[in-house]
Amino acid sequence: MLPSSNVHSTRSSWLWLIALGLLLGFGFQGTRGLWSPDEGRYVDAALQMLDSGHYMAPAYSPDEVNFSKPPSTYWIIAASIKLLGRNEWAARAPYALAFVLTLLLLGAMGRRVVPDKPWLPGLIYGCSAFPFVAANIVSTDAFLVLSEAVAMLGFLNAAFGEDGIQRKRNVLLMWLGFGLAFLTKGPPGLIPLLAVIPFIARRDGWRGLGRFFHPLGLALFLLVGASWYLVVIARYPGLLHYFLHQEVYNRLFTHAHHRNAGALGWIIAYLPTLALGLLPWWPGVISGLFCLASAQTRRTWIAQHSIELFLLLWFFIPFVVFCLAQSRLPLYILPLFLPLSLLLALTLRDRVNLRGIGQRALLGAWIAVLLAAKAYGAYALHPSKDDRQASAELAAIARGQPYAALAFVQNTDYSYTIEEETPWGARMYLGKPVYGIPWQAAQGPAALCHALRSAGSTLVVVDPYLKAENILQRIQPLCAPRRVVPVGSWRKRELELIQM
Repeated sequence: MLPSSNVHSTRSSWLWLIALGLLLGFGFQGTRGLWSPDEGRYVDAALQMLDSGHYMAPAYSPDEVNFSKPPSTYWIIAASIKLLGRNEWAARAPYALAFVLTLLLLGAMGRRVVPDKPWLPGLIYGCSAFPFVAANIVSTDAFLVLSEAVAMLGFLNAAFGEDGIQRKRNVLLMWLGFGLAFLTKGPPGLIPLLAVIPFIARRDGWRGLGRFFHPLGLALFLLVGASWYLVVIARYPGLLHYFLHQEVYNRLFTHAHHRNAGALGWIIAYLPTLALGLLPWWPGVISGLFCLASAQTRRTWIAQHSIELFLLLWFFIPFVVFCLAQSRLPLYILPLFLPLSLLLALTLRDRVNLRGIGQRALLGAWIAVLLAAKAYGAYALHPSKDDRQASAELAAIARGQPYAALAFVQNTDYSYTIEEETPWGARMYLGKPVYGIPWQAAQGPAALCHALRSAGSTLVVVDPYLKAENILQRIQPLCAPRRVVPVGSWRKRELELIQM
């Protein structure tokens, strides 16, 4: 049993870690407007679920479903908005909560990795620049990290802890986490298994690996992670081909998603993210690199099948996969900050001592820098893709005009452009459905007509490379509008109020 002083110290460390997570996670969390494309798109899909009552099929507008991501992120945002209202705080509160829970899970992993300072991995993750910034961005990635943290906590305890019933429980926890990760982002949620399988196979043999692929664990994964896929594939013909071709094959092997593809794209997307995102912990990184340079250290880790070896595999194997895949964005490597935080805790455990006034002052100053940066983004930055500002401009121009929906007609035939260029977040600020129309696609005019009929009265925003009169001429044979009122212009785009 721990002495009472140690118990008090441990309890105090956990409370400080929670307080840190709450401060960094919730500080200025809902002050900034939604920035397109991702934030507006995810919130719009959550609002579509709430407004339509259809929670199985994600959609950005009443017209068209979109299965590019599984539904768990939309479900979480929708639940928060239902509870807290249609505002930025409701949209981002789950991300702050996920941030706090991730710190606690890293603390739980720290008991296994650095038992003398189990709070250190959570401190490193929470104060690293990139995880801190990511916790304020509406996307799938913070929830993916949380799910993978659950899975890897289960694995670390099962692989390096006690045998028997406790190991079986931890294996189930691992598969629960992987199920949640798969429901959050699909196959990328299972990438840590690429480190788990070779490590256990080499240490315990293939028979030992079977203990981690227990039938109950696999059944739990299928129930949590795969049941939604089975339902929607059965309901929507052709969806399995879409998942395999568009969301797996194209992301891995083609430039279709236009996300830093090519031989050098990984350098652009990932190296600056690691270099800046690991601030202020570079002394630990340098120490770790020197440690890896020692051949004797590497041989010892391999011979002993140490936890350090597994953490290296957990980082390097997924990193190589992310670099080889042709769809690359900085947020994709956010889950790798879990093993990085644990590795840094191993290298810094003898150097970090928060009992000293100097280190406390430095930590406090860095926390102040992080919060100041978050406040600056909330109050001073107003990019062109700020959907709150765009919505305010549209509302001012169309004041007094009755309309039930907005339709953004884009000069493209590419669905990716529609996803990226449409200010979907306007739905939350203006309280009206948003349609994105690919005008150059074969179904473009028909899609616009369908939106006009569905809404009855629509504010149509015309791409600056198109002319409103030409659009009206093309839809005339398909759906003759009852009334067309020019409203003005917005960012070089014509605005037309069309009533059916």
